Amino acid sequence: MKRPTQGFTLIELMIVVAIIGILAAIAIPNFVKFQARSKQSEAKANLKAAFTTEKAYLQEKSAYNTLISIVGFSPERNNRYAYFLDATGTLQDRTTTALNPAAATDTGVNLDAFKFGASAAVSTYTAGCATTGPTASGVVAGPPTSWTGSARGNIDTDATIDQWSISTDSRIFPTVVSAACSVGGNNPSGEPANEVNDVNF
Repeated sequence: MKRPTQGFTLIELMIVVAIIGILAAIAIPNFVKFQARSKQSEAKANLKAAFTTEKAYLQEKSAYNTLISIVGFSPERNNRYAYFLDATGTLQDRTTTALNPAAATDTGVNLDAFKFGASAAVSTYTAGCATTGPTASGVVAGPPTSWTGSARGNIDTDATIDQWSISTDSRIFPTVVSAACSVGGNNPSGEPANEVNDVNF
């Protein structure tokens, strides 16, 4: 005697599809945020490298300098962020296949527009939001003399620009976190601060 074939009912299949849809709706946004957070590690690493070059230059010359050709700051290609060692000056151009040498006036490095396209370029500088300590990139005359650098980049597809900064001074940021300032509280010297967090917007 033949046994009847068994299978799934339409309702059972619809329940499985609904469960998969719910899991995807939860997992995909979390994956996108995780991916964006991993891109932020570039800014932290390169700002720490800029901090190290500035401190090394200070030990050698007893002064800070914001010209990248003099202090020797040169992040690797494929950078998603533009780096500013000063609020004024020009940015090293990265729009061609060859790495253009730093010009005498370059105080920063633009993002790699050759890889990410000219529309991704973030060549404008914006000051930070510290309430005490330096808020603008560049050298602050002392005593004691201090230096602040920053990084700006668009790590996802929205209009918000991710902004980081690092300083030789300890800084205090507004304790009330807002769209204008994502960090709150104390930020020690040499520690990158995420001033505008593109991941959260």
